[in-house]
Amino acid sequence: MTTTCEQCRKSGNKLMLKGERCLAAKCAMVKRPYGPGAHPQTDSRHKKSEYGRQLAEKQQTRQVYGIRETQFRGYITRAERILGNTAENLMRLLELRLDNVVFRLGFAVSRAHARQLVSHGLIAVNGRKVTIPSYSVREGDVIEPKYKEKYTELRADGAPAWLEVNAKKAIGTVKHAPIREEIDTPVNENLIIEFYSR
Repeated sequence: MTTTCEQCRKSGNKLMLKGERCLAAKCAMVKRPYGPGAHPQTDSRHKKSEYGRQLAEKQQTRQVYGIRETQFRGYITRAERILGNTAENLMRLLELRLDNVVFRLGFAVSRAHARQLVSHGLIAVNGRKVTIPSYSVREGDVIEPKYKEKYTELRADGAPAWLEVNAKKAIGTVKHAPIREEIDTPVNENLIIEFYSR
């Protein structure tokens, strides 16, 4: 089974799957910035076909957001039904997942940690406990953790522009649905749409 660090090394990018550890000197991409395996220096990351590039982009995005293939395909279908650019719609749908929003607000160190918090019933949306990580938040929704005393070092300026954080009360609010310029996930979503259009 591929470890999270091997996933980063295979993609050639920091996927931030381990939160703060990915920013430290211990990060595998800092220590070994080449692909995993017996012959890492001769890997094929830089000589992929067009199909290979599309597949790699899709897999990388799935790994970043922690989504299974069937669920990811569902997001593609939903993105196609929404008016506008399908690629941008896809990124917006992924960003509005509750586990991602919890991570973006700073309530969790990684998306995997955020999924765990949500699954264990430690996150409330508009005052109601939600235990579904894929729950889609909407404009105006208020997100708050159960044990607020754990978030004394929460930073109000750490969240993206489409989210608002009240650091003193440990509460986050969805200001609006994100536009592509407000999403810093390092993926080329157009390649993903091309992959599913084959």
